[in-house]
Amino acid sequence: MSERPPISPRSPRAALEPEQVPPPPKRSERARNPFVIVGNAVITLVLISMIGVGAAYVYGKQMLEASGPLKEDKIVNIPARAGKGDIAETLQREGVIDVNRWLFIGGVFALKASTELKPGEYEFRKNASLRDVIGTIVEGKVVQHAVTIPEGLTSEQIVARLSENEIFTGAVREMPREGTLLPETYKFPRGTTREQVIQRMQQSQKRVLAEIWERRNTDIPVKTPEQLVALASIVEKETGKADERSRVAAVFVNRLRQKMKLQSDPTIIYGLVGGKGTLGRPIKRSEIMQPSPYNTYVVDGLPPGPIANPGRASLEATANPARTRDLFFVADGTGGHSFTETYDQHQKNVAKLRTQEKAIQNDTVEPPDDPAPAAAAAPSDSNPSASATKPAAPAKRTRSTTTPGGQGAAQSATTPPVVQR
Repeated sequence: MSERPPISPRSPRAALEPEQVPPPPKRSERARNPFVIVGNAVITLVLISMIGVGAAYVYGKQMLEASGPLKEDKIVNIPARAGKGDIAETLQREGVIDVNRWLFIGGVFALKASTELKPGEYEFRKNASLRDVIGTIVEGKVVQHAVTIPEGLTSEQIVARLSENEIFTGAVREMPREGTLLPETYKFPRGTTREQVIQRMQQSQKRVLAEIWERRNTDIPVKTPEQLVALASIVEKETGKADERSRVAAVFVNRLRQKMKLQSDPTIIYGLVGGKGTLGRPIKRSEIMQPSPYNTYVVDGLPPGPIANPGRASLEATANPARTRDLFFVADGTGGHSFTETYDQHQKNVAKLRTQEKAIQNDTVEPPDDPAPAAAAAPSDSNPSASATKPAAPAKRTRSTTTPGGQGAAQSATTPPVVQR
């Protein structure tokens, strides 16, 4: 064993003094280099930033994916020229999102959609997340409103309907020509101009008319697509029953072939009121033979143009009418018509209808308590109205007016529909 060095004795005073500790080693010149100090600071900042970015990413993803506050589907209009902050306020006010505008803007930037937000009317789904909300606006799939234009309306009536519809903007600069608009159900986003609606209806009519014209029966006495539209408009106004259109068309086609006047009451009405479509009263007897380019009791063949805008079904029925020899039709008392080839049989159908009308009147009209004096004969220029086409005007007849909606079903002012053909 090695011997320990002897411990030198210390004086009492030396024992009370603190023991000397050796000084720390000096820092190396490298540690004191400013580049090292800056580098350490940068590394520290980078680490802190990475932790912050990671935390922000996790929070942002949760914010984007979290279910939204909507309790049910809702339609919200994003106005044109609205900024991201305005969009955020609109969505927050409508209850679509529950985050403030800055978080919404942050979400927009995170999804790289800052230049893709489009104005319009959008439908947001129940509990839509912020990601879903922003995605809906970016896709631009705005709500499409279904707009139905009934068959048989005039162009003036159609323009009036469009003017009353609040989803459209602007005005129609020029009244469309009669028969150039296709009645149908269309879908438009809010804010579509009325001129755009008219243009789309005209384009649809051209396309459908061209297709039907190519498939037409070439034996019909119609020389141009425009004449086809004119005849189809009369068919449209004469019947509202789908299964009768081709037979009504056949009656008029057969009359054209035999050089007979069409004698259609709706043409009288159009000659009197033009694009307004409805007369609002029965046709007067004096108006039956009143000169007018549209009065087919006076003019031979077709009128100079359509009297309404016919639908696809009437165009197809007119282009390919039923193969019959019918020349007459009269209302059958049930909303339809009875068709015949001869005037004698037609008169029998008229008499049958008169009997039905009289029975209905007897069942529905209560007699007065005291006998009333005999009614005076009606003036020769005012008579009940129902639709009629006939070879020669009988002494007594009932005339027609079309229904307010433009449908072809004729109606009498005081009796059920009567159509003499």
